[in-house]
Amino acid sequence: MKSRTNSMKIMREGKQLLAEEVFQHIGAQIVDGELPPGHRIRDVDVAEELHVSRTPVREALQRLERLGLVTMYPSRYTEVTAVSPEVVEQTLEFAGYQAGMAARMGVARMSAEDRDRLAELIDEMSRGVSPHDHVFESRWAVFAFLSGRSRNAQHQFLLNDASMALARNLRAWRVPAADHERMLGIYREFRDAVLAADADAAERLARAMHYV
Repeated sequence: MKSRTNSMKIMREGKQLLAEEVFQHIGAQIVDGELPPGHRIRDVDVAEELHVSRTPVREALQRLERLGLVTMYPSRYTEVTAVSPEVVEQTLEFAGYQAGMAARMGVARMSAEDRDRLAELIDEMSRGVSPHDHVFESRWAVFAFLSGRSRNAQHQFLLNDASMALARNLRAWRVPAADHERMLGIYREFRDAVLAADADAAERLARAMHYV
């Protein structure tokens, strides 16, 4: 009986891992633009491409739908959603609140060595403020580092799960040209707050750089 239970557990874990791999595969194609807005995804085609059954494909698509990356039309097809200005605004707001929480927990709990490393990442983020550079990657490096030092598994899971939607929706977002100097000032204050282990100021400034 115990052997059968273990076998069933292994099968469930195998199915979960498979669905995760399909999720990452389709999600990466959406984030990279290989599957553009409006593209129709048929689970049978994906299953054939990846040599899997349709079940993990459907599970992956359902997860992507919860993130807002696709819309599923039962018994028909799944369509990649568009990134509208409203979606960008909502994602920026969500990112701001999550960044604030990451900053509050991370700055309060990280070591002095971690704060020095984070200051270097903030410097890299500051260099990305220009009319031509996107800011998502450098900002993500900062806040993923903070989340990793938060010692809060639930927050880390939420941020990691949402990272795909954040990357897709904020990929083309830039700091408005008229706001470059003000944003650089926020970054400098944020850096100072990190080095001073001022979690309150770090949270406020993390939100401010996302216009929250």
